[in-house]
Formats: sequence, structure tokens, C-alpha cells
Amino acid sequence: MKPPKTSKQSPLYIILLILAGEAVFILPFVLARVFRATVLEVFNITNTEIGYCFSIYGLVALGSYLLGGPLADKYEPRKLMGIALVLTAAGGVVYANNPSLKTLAILYGFWGFTTIFLFWAPMIKATRVWGGDTNQGKAFGFLDGGRGLVGALFGLLGVIVFSWFVPENAVELNTFQQQDAFRMVVYISSALVAFIGVLVFFFLKTTISAETVLKEKITLANIKSVLKLPSVWLLMVIILCAYVGYKITDIFSLYAREVMLFNEVDAAKTGTFLLFIRPVVGVVVGFLADRSRPSFYLMLGFLLSIVGAVGFASGILGEGTTLLFFLTIIITAIGVYAARVLYFAVLKEGKIPLVLTGTAVGIISFIGYTPDIFAGPMMGYFLDTFETVQGHHYVFWLLAGFSVVGLLASIIFYSVAKK
Repeated sequence: MKPPKTSKQSPLYIILLILAGEAVFILPFVLARVFRATVLEVFNITNTEIGYCFSIYGLVALGSYLLGGPLADKYEPRKLMGIALVLTAAGGVVYANNPSLKTLAILYGFWGFTTIFLFWAPMIKATRVWGGDTNQGKAFGFLDGGRGLVGALFGLLGVIVFSWFVPENAVELNTFQQQDAFRMVVYISSALVAFIGVLVFFFLKTTISAETVLKEKITLANIKSVLKLPSVWLLMVIILCAYVGYKITDIFSLYAREVMLFNEVDAAKTGTFLLFIRPVVGVVVGFLADRSRPSFYLMLGFLLSIVGAVGFASGILGEGTTLLFFLTIIITAIGVYAARVLYFAVLKEGKIPLVLTGTAVGIISFIGYTPDIFAGPMMGYFLDTFETVQGHHYVFWLLAGFSVVGLLASIIFYSVAKK
């Protein structure tokens, strides 16, 4: 089955798809990325312990990538996605009330179910249909760029709300001040996520052509067909390496706090600044990719990730090097986000049939998103075991290493797809 040359989705459909695509991850990941240092202090946990919570999420998500597809064949995407958003927002009530480590781990397992099992495959397939024959780069670029803008706005709102509860001229906050400020951030975020869920449930209308393509089922025959494609195996490696890079962006605000010695509000602003780079990269790279081959810009993304990672790991950044710090953030973020934008945009270039999109996405995601399981504890080990600055340097050397592997896999993919 060929994708349509153009996809006549309404503007409301596209807006809601973008809003939903990021809102569902605000509570599990975006707030922890923007307020990393605050989260550790409010919940009285270490980097390793929050890494274990992310691992619980990853374990639940791992099975959900494969098992969520058949459910999407039985129910309309708007219903599944709307319910997923409302349930995710309900978890925010627990998150806001200073849960124990055990409760937090259970909560992340719950979020692994709501954000992946009910949500993931329909969003990817709908985006590919939206892109049609010639606009895959734009579709995934706008999706990820739009999601990045939504995440950045949520992050900015969070910083504003958090700052309302910070006494003027305060450098250090006590535990109660941190808890009260972060609790309000979580409650307001949860309310907005639930509201978006209601809008999606009632107003995310797909076209008939999109519904037809979304009926593809994951079968044993389809799995065998997908596993015969070299591009699928290469994409597993590419996504795994790119996703490790994306996970490591979680510690930029912590780096600002512990290495650059920013206060909590300024560290959170650093995390928000990072989020605002993502929509720009998504849109620009999406347009460029459709004018050339997406895999070329995928290679460029990994190359920039290597440059940025080496900058962080080399030890040249520290207190007093603020301008260089933000320049290095920009280089790293462009590389990481470019790779993230394009790793599904190359499905067509890799000759993966549209009718097998769901199966391919499920299988590729099953391996490619395993960093959800190991990246958190891996970063936590280095950050908690070694001296503060040294621990951060080791994490960025890891980013450099994974980016090198991703670059090599992208070069091979470029060559294979060309043939």
C-alpha cells in the first residue's frame, strides 16, 4: 500500500496531534529535565534512584511498544490517546504529594503503561500518513518541533510558577519551600495535560485514508518481513544511540546547578532554554531533509553530538564560562534533536513499506528505546559514585561514545539505502 501523495488533515487535527504528542510526557520526563536538582531534593533521592524509576518506566514501555499496536486496531486513536492523557494527568496527583521512592517507582511503571501502551504507535503512524510521499521530513520535523515547543512552553510555565514561590533574593530554598513550589508546578501541569486529553478525545478526527492505513495489524508474517530489511536493524542501533543522547539532556540543568554553580531558578531556566532549541531544530531540519536525503542530516546530527559531548567532557566548562557553556549546549542540542527528528523520517528512505509501519515501529522501538531501562541508572551511577565534576564528565564521554556508534550506523544506512 502506497502512502497518499498528500494528506488532507485539518489544522485542528495536526495541532491536537502535536499537543498530545508532548503533553503525555510532561509529567514523567519534562519536569524532571527542567527541575532535575529540585526533584532530587524534594523527593530526597539520588541520581541512581531516580534512574531506577526511569528503568521501571522503560521495562513497562518495552512490552507496551509491541502489545499496544493490536489495541489501536480495535479503538479509535482519539479515544486511546485521550484516555492516556487523562490517566497520565491523574498520576500527577500522586507525583505532587511527595511520594516515597517505592511509590514513585510504581508511578513511573503506571506512566510507562499510559504513555506507550495506549499512545505511541498510533501517533507515529498518523504522522507518516500526514507526511505522504514527499514530506516525511517535514511531517516528523513539525511533529517533533511542535512537541518541542509545547515542552518548552510547559517548562517555561513551570519556571514561572516555581519562581512565584521563591522569596526575593533567595539563593538557597529550604525543603518546605521547594516542596510547595514544585507541588504547584505539578498540579497546574496535570490540569493542562488532562484538558488536552479531553480535547483529543472529542476533537482528534482522522480522515478515512488515515483510518485505512491505521488498520494494519502486527502478525508473525509481518514481523518476518520486517526483520529481513537491513534498514530495520540499522535503525535499531541508530535510535538506541540517538535516544541515549536525548536521555542525557536530562542532566543539563543539573550540570548548571552543580558544575556552573547556578541557583535553582537559573538552573531550571537552563533546562527550559534547552527545550526551546528543539522546535527550531525540528522545523529547520525537517525542511532540509526533504530537499536532500534525511540520512545525511542524521549523520550530521551525530557528528555535532560528538563535538558538543567532547566539549562538556573535556573540562573546559566551569564557573565563569557561561557564554561557552551555552554555546556548547546549543551545539549538543542541535545534534541530539536533529537525530531525534529524523530517525523515523528515514523509514521511507530505508524502503520500509507503509503497510508495515506499525510492525516496524514496534520492533525498532523495542530495541531502540531500551535506554529508557538502562540510561537512567547508568547516568546515576557515574553522577553518584564519582566526584561531582568528574561524574558529569564521564556521562558526556558516554554521550560521545554512543554518538560515534550512531554515526557509523548512519553512514552504513546511507550507503545501504542508496543501493
